[in-house]
Amino acid sequence: MSFRIPIGPYHPALEEPYKLELVCDGETVTDAVMNVGFNFRGIEYLAERRNYLQGITLVERVCGICSNVHSLSFCQAVEQLNGAEPPERALYIRVVLAELERLHSHFLWSGVAAKLIGFKTVFMACFTLREKVMDALSAISGNRVNYGMNRIGGVNRDIADPQAVLNILDEMERDITRTIIPLFLEDKTVASRCKGVGILTNEWAKSMGAVGPLARASGVPQDMRKAAPYAAYDRFKFNVPVETAGDVQARLVVHALEMVESCRILRQALTSLPEGPFHSTTPTAARFKVPAGTAISRVEAPRGEVLYQMVSNGTEIPQRVRVRTPTFMNMATVRFTVMGQELADSPLIQASCDPCYSCTDR
Repeated sequence: MSFRIPIGPYHPALEEPYKLELVCDGETVTDAVMNVGFNFRGIEYLAERRNYLQGITLVERVCGICSNVHSLSFCQAVEQLNGAEPPERALYIRVVLAELERLHSHFLWSGVAAKLIGFKTVFMACFTLREKVMDALSAISGNRVNYGMNRIGGVNRDIADPQAVLNILDEMERDITRTIIPLFLEDKTVASRCKGVGILTNEWAKSMGAVGPLARASGVPQDMRKAAPYAAYDRFKFNVPVETAGDVQARLVVHALEMVESCRILRQALTSLPEGPFHSTTPTAARFKVPAGTAISRVEAPRGEVLYQMVSNGTEIPQRVRVRTPTFMNMATVRFTVMGQELADSPLIQASCDPCYSCTDR
């Protein structure tokens, strides 16, 4: 017997409003329809009615977990148009913030995944690690979520004590290798729950334009930090974890290995932080004008590529600010990952894609 099960848009199991309508034959999902757009937040609309400095604060609210990525993308686009060159120290600090934010997002995702698998103890362990990341972010910026670090031509605050951040990093690395890696890579219960479940093939990942860890778990090695380096990423040695199975376990493995690589990047950046200023002499007057033109800024967010297109008409207010978030590219793949799977596995499968519908409903 075929029947439909609507999940959402407002549902106790959903943190954000979206609707996943599952078509089932018994306990097997035969098709799915994903719907978003239930909230209109008007971020892009508002960005085109505020000056550039106000826009930095505005776009940082696109996503609560990836707030730094959006202000970084925005500032890089303005710097392309304005010709502003951030100092070397600022570029290193931007990398430190970006990688701490990646760890923040991955720990949150890992905790949710562990909870859905049934490992509530590991859920608490992941969130304990997340607290350590937020302590490091707070030590640098004074804030735990929206950091207010990026400015046109650099960053607003220096890292006065890199060793304090390195001490927190030592604790995180130890816990990652003792808790996260053994669980996601070696635990038999996790393997039985995740292996062969929710497969996104390499062909579907490419044809649907998937990005980030979701795509890399399906054998697509795209990562903006390597493909089109920005900030100071071309100064560091790190690997881009890639798996080919395309199932939930492969996504777990990619996220876990990316945590290790983020720690590796952070250690390099903090131990080789160059001397000098952390921002240029770019005008900070609220009404400074940006030369006319179009700029594209691409940044590797924790969930994948974030793209900002900015059009300036030569005034103090941008003519167009277009934002493309990774969830917008990844959400269509949910249909192909749940088809043919058990109904009971659908919450874990859609969560393994790491969706953020807050930034999609801009």
